[in-house]
Amino acid sequence: MSNTQFPKIIAQTERLIIRPFTQEDVPSLFLLNSIPEILTYIPAEAFTDIAQAQAIFDEVVQVEYRERGFGRWAVHHKLDDKVIGFCGPKYLPEFDKVELGYRYLPEYWGKGIGYEAARATLDTFKPLHGIEEAIALILHGNLGSEAVAKKVGMSLFAEDEYFGHKVHVYQIPL
Repeated sequence: MSNTQFPKIIAQTERLIIRPFTQEDVPSLFLLNSIPEILTYIPAEAFTDIAQAQAIFDEVVQVEYRERGFGRWAVHHKLDDKVIGFCGPKYLPEFDKVELGYRYLPEYWGKGIGYEAARATLDTFKPLHGIEEAIALILHGNLGSEAVAKKVGMSLFAEDEYFGHKVHVYQIPL
């Protein structure tokens, strides 16, 4: 990943630094993909080995950064000095749109972190990447994610299917 593609810090809030993932964040990627509670509304199997997180970092995160100039960003909690989740854009060819996706460690749920990171990240979509519209795909029943989407100004646009799962599609013009 070249530092000339995007800033070292994508966005910053009072509590959070939103930045590109680095090699040092692979253990955090493992946690975000291995805790069953986090994966309740994620259509994926839990990771069982750190090598799976390394593969995601190498084959997905880095590729998206290199090919698109954006991707899921690490959400670093300033006070706790650790990566607690991710939030950021991802191009979804199935919809030909850019999705705002987010995921956090359970101990940070219900504290406004999701909204704080989503708002700060959405504010960068147009100026940094020229993205004019964002969507969020949210599995039925994921009320926490729906609340974040609504709070940042997204509206329910459609119901669809994604990898065999029923999803609500929220969208927002930027």
